[in-house]
Order: sequence, then structure tokens, then C-alpha cells
Amino acid sequence: MTTRRRTRTAATALAVALPALLLPLAASAHGGPGDGPGSPGHPGHGGTHQTLRVATYNLSLNRAAEGELQADLATGGDAQARTVAEVIQRADPDVVLLNEFDFDDAHASVDLFRENYLEVPQGGADPVRYRYAYAAPSNTGVPSGFDLNNDGTVGGGDDAFGFGEFEGQYGMVILSKHPIDTANVRTFQHFLWKDMPGALLPDDPATPEPADWFDDDELDVVRLSSKSHWDVPVRVGRQTVHVLASHPTPPTFDGPEDRNGRRNHDEIRFWADYVTPGKASRYVYDDQGRRGGLSPRESFVVLGDQNADPHDGDSVDVAIDQLLDHPRITDPRPASDGAVEAAALQSGANATHTGDPALDTADFADTAPGNLRVDYVLPSKSLRVRDTGVFWPAQADPLSRLTGVYPFPSSDHRLVWTDVAVR
Repeated sequence: MTTRRRTRTAATALAVALPALLLPLAASAHGGPGDGPGSPGHPGHGGTHQTLRVATYNLSLNRAAEGELQADLATGGDAQARTVAEVIQRADPDVVLLNEFDFDDAHASVDLFRENYLEVPQGGADPVRYRYAYAAPSNTGVPSGFDLNNDGTVGGGDDAFGFGEFEGQYGMVILSKHPIDTANVRTFQHFLWKDMPGALLPDDPATPEPADWFDDDELDVVRLSSKSHWDVPVRVGRQTVHVLASHPTPPTFDGPEDRNGRRNHDEIRFWADYVTPGKASRYVYDDQGRRGGLSPRESFVVLGDQNADPHDGDSVDVAIDQLLDHPRITDPRPASDGAVEAAALQSGANATHTGDPALDTADFADTAPGNLRVDYVLPSKSLRVRDTGVFWPAQADPLSRLTGVYPFPSSDHRLVWTDVAVR
């Protein structure tokens, strides 16, 4: 049985547009008639509002070696890439965060995925074109120079600023049909964990001192983000929607010090503080040294694989509740028939869960932790929710071939989407 920890809560970038221009923070262009900012993929239901579909998808397009993803995407023949591309085409989001998409400095993999997969019909689905994209470096695989896991040696994925065998493994990408305001993007890759007031720093259980897993020299370099945190403003008509993207570390693969569980909690807390006006967000600083959180006048969507379920799994208690219960955030509670069916058929740990299986977004091992809700699209209350869902078809649905069962043809995560009304 999976138990929950009871703990008190105490840049190189890319933005692409038509026509092709080489500008600061810009790269190659993609686009065509009918997919500009004036013709959203999900029209409004009358009046001055239009519907914006925002999605998150951990599509597991990570590879074991640097450059391998780029090689796999160089032609249109990669079976997994075709499958995840079809999932995106079927859901047709206007803005989508891709988790576990390996980063490369030239952004070649992003371009290849769009050109060879998303812009090509997959399995009878219509192609989808994203004229704008944002990608930036990740902490994964970046050597820290310290023995962060305290195993007596320095080096390897566990001693990197974020777990990874090479720099950029398990990275992130945002794709958008609407313009990205690159001049006002904020990244928080280098924010130090110790600079969060009341941080849940890990404790060495072998010593009487509290929160002493890291020594002072290590605390001076250890970063909060296991990948990064991004505030990416997207212009939708007359309104700007801030896409708050992240992928906190899984709260496992550690020891009694709960290094990853505590980090996961604080990575989630970062966005909860960031959207809270006043004292709660004053400590925040970005990679350019600008301080403070998001203005209370701004609309936003928090999205990503948060690796935390509100009821089950190994995350620190209340970790995801910091967002789900936030006064500025709506939890749309997206659900699917496929998740209910999978939990019943797979049983195992799922039989002991206390959360609603309809809300699960990931098909994890049946022994532990079982299927969980870990992927979220959480809009600010200033954005009215019109619809929401999880792409997890039941087995009787022909589209269940895209999700399948282990070994999965696409990913062990499911695409999650929410439609919001935007002026």
C-alpha cells in the first residue's frame, strides 16, 4: 500500500513566428494561412470572447543519449513520435506544454517534431500547425560539482542540478498558435532552493541537526527547479495569458531524507507563491534578477506534470493542494472513462486508492504507486472554464490504440486539456 508523508507546509530561448526572421530569442518560422492569431483553433461561443484550449502532455519523448531525439525525429518514421503527434492533433490545443522533450541548443528537435510529425496527418487526424514555440535550457544533467546524493562520489545524474544523464534530458517545450511575448518571458532556472522562505530542505536523519542534508557550500548552488520554471506570456486577442510551466521532480528515488519529496513540494509551492500578491511572492527573483511575482491583474494558467496526487502516491502531504486550494486558481477536475476502466482492470495499488480514479492522468505500475492524477491545467479564476478533459479513451474506443497498455505506444501520461474563455 502506498502511504503519504505527513509534513507541515511551513537562457537561451526560442520563439518562432512568420515570416522567418532572425531576431533576439527567435529562430526558424512555421505557419500558413488560417492558423494565425486571428483564427484560433477553438472559436468562441458568441460575444467578444473566444475559447482558448490549453493542454499539458508528458509525451515521454526523452531519449537515453544526447542527440538521439533529434536523430529519431529527422524523418517521419518514429512510431512513438507519430503516436504522440496524433494525440496532439486529436486534442488540437491552442497552447500545449510538452514535458520530457529533450532540449538542444539549436532547437532542432522542436522544428523536426513540428515539420515531420505535427504538420503531417497522423492516423487520419488533421495536421496541426504551431507558429510559435518556446524552449529554454533545463537543469537536468547540468553538473553541480558536488555529491548531492551523499553516496561518496561526485558525478552522474543524481549529482546534477536536476536528474539527467546529459544536459537538457527531460526538457520542456511550449507550442502555441498565438504569439508569445518573448520580451516579457521570465525563467527561474537558477533560483536557489535556500532562498525560498521556510523551504522544506532535506534533513540527514543520521545527525541531530535539522535540514542538514546539504552543507553550506552545496546550499549556495543547489537550485529549486529540477528542470525550470517558466512564465511565458501568450497574447490571445487583446488579452495576455501567462503560461506558468514546470515539471517538478518525482517525489521518489531518494531515501529517508526525502530529498525529492521535499523538492517536489517546494517546486509546486513556487507557483502558489508566485501568483499570490504581496509578501508571499516578494522573495522571488528570475534569471535576469527581476524580483517579485505575478501582478494580481494578470490572467494565468499553471500547467505541467506536477508529479503529485492530492490523495494517493508518495508526494508530501498537501503538495498539490497548494495549487488546487489556492484562492486565485480554479481546479476544473478533468476526467475520463479510460481512467476509470484502467483502475478497475489493473487493480493492484489502485484498489487501495482514496482518490477518484476518473481524475487519474497517468498509468503507473499496478504494484506501486498505481494510477495517479499528476498532470494539471489550472487556470486563474479570471478565466472562465468552458470545458475540460483527459485524453484517455476506454478500450472500446478505436482511439484507445493511442494510449494502450504497457508497454505504451505513446506515454504513460495522458494529455490533459482545459478550454477557457478569453476576451
